[in-house]
Amino acid sequence: MCLAIPARVIEMPDEETAIVDLGGVKKAISLALVEDVTVGDYVIVHVGFALNKLDPEEAERTLALFAEMGELVAAQDGVTAAS
Repeated sequence: MCLAIPARVIEMPDEETAIVDLGGVKKAISLALVEDVTVGDYVIVHVGFALNKLDPEEAERTLALFAEMGELVAAQDGVTAAS
């Protein structure tokens, strides 16, 4: 299974590279597949490449769902461990 996740561009050292914030982790990615990216944009990232730009509202909703899923998994792990 492959997963592409939204990330916010926080720096652009050059035209082909961006530094993104992935839940507090900073990672350099390639912008070779996407045009007109600027600092503050959200992009979908897969294996180190931005695949496309994403609407900021959609990015926030998706990130909130990922956080909620993480909380559910953590809660299930707590119940399983206590059982």
